[in-house]
Amino acid sequence: MSPSSQEGGAGSPADSGKAGGNSGNSGNSGNNSETGSANAASTSADTPADPRAPHGSTAYRRAVIAMFCAGFAAFGQMYAPQGILPDIARSFGVAADTVSWVIGAATIGVALGVLPWAMLSDRIGRMQTMRIAIIASLAASVILPLANSFGALVALRLLEGIAIAGVPAIAVTLLAESVSPRALGAAVGSFITGNTLGGLSSRMISATVSDHFGWQLGSLSVTVLAAIVGIIFLVVVQPTKVQPKPVPILRGLWLNLRNPGVMIAVLQAFLLMGSFVSVYNYLTFRLQEPPFNMSLMQVSLIFLTYLAGGVSSRLVWRVVARSNSTRATILSMLLVLAGLALTLLPSLIAVIAGLTLFTAGFFGGHSLASTLGPRRSNEARSVVPPLYNLGAYSGSSLLGWLGGVFFVWVGWGGTVAMVATAAVLVALMTWTYAARNGGARAVDL
Repeated sequence: MSPSSQEGGAGSPADSGKAGGNSGNSGNSGNNSETGSANAASTSADTPADPRAPHGSTAYRRAVIAMFCAGFAAFGQMYAPQGILPDIARSFGVAADTVSWVIGAATIGVALGVLPWAMLSDRIGRMQTMRIAIIASLAASVILPLANSFGALVALRLLEGIAIAGVPAIAVTLLAESVSPRALGAAVGSFITGNTLGGLSSRMISATVSDHFGWQLGSLSVTVLAAIVGIIFLVVVQPTKVQPKPVPILRGLWLNLRNPGVMIAVLQAFLLMGSFVSVYNYLTFRLQEPPFNMSLMQVSLIFLTYLAGGVSSRLVWRVVARSNSTRATILSMLLVLAGLALTLLPSLIAVIAGLTLFTAGFFGGHSLASTLGPRRSNEARSVVPPLYNLGAYSGSSLLGWLGGVFFVWVGWGGTVAMVATAAVLVALMTWTYAARNGGARAVDL
């Protein structure tokens, strides 16, 4: 799932909501008197109607379908190799920690690419930029199976990641400029759903095909699916009707790098995404070893636990409503720790239950951090999502590799210890920030 999927860019959901609130205030003032009504009518006549598509309109449906397809294609390509890492390792004769760079290189590419893509979209438009990104990522995916060395494969994955970065960098901003503020939440939800289903289905398809025909055809099968969905995006997507508002990105980055609340969210993104990738990378290796001895196709079914994240990322906000975000984050990390403990047991049922708890806890924490970061920003809020992405995908690359080092040296217990340490750090950061800023309820205001 894309870390940038909560808020982002010029015309972000936060900005759009403010615009909607202002228009609502104007309508209320018109009810005070006949004079007020006349003034409101005059203002309405002078102010152009919001060009963004309302919920249920044809333009809205096109935007929703386009963003679902973009998320499906991009994140399907990005995470397809995760289900076949053991097969790739055997093919090139490399260890588990080394083969993790097939995922790490792509996430480094995304981290490097989000800001340049965002800047390009300010110049040539959101739609055109995303079209270029989708086509470029598909081109890189087609070449991947032709890699004749592990180094070439990693280099191609780096280029693929840079191309894919254009989707999370721009998608929510494009939606904010395409659909009305009231319809934005549902529209962003469709993009998140595309991310989730793309990542889930690609892992399972690549592993199933690879188990019978090798990793090259496993990778190519996902590329074919991504191309079909990508073509739908290219046909359906429409240009936005809102003029982009370029943000001085370097100044915005500097301001937010000095904001402790924002930087805690970015550091949490680093730890959370790195932990998530580590667990899913190396559990595939563990389940092919005794006492489990599972095939790649069987191992791919564990990715169904990914669906627990779709539930927890919504339920966690109920906890926030009844309590506060500090308690919700700590509760999410407790789920992560409980899940990790269960994965240590030599029982497949325990491992699946543990992975489900871990995934639910991760997505709960990720949903909170990616939303609270922009809220804590005082200036240049639209720069925070790319900064959050930078932290998340850097963690995915570096901790994703480090988890493999522990796996090779110590075994699965070493990877679990590293991830558990990261979860404890996330909880401590959250508690410390609240304690230093007036308490848990104060930081939610």
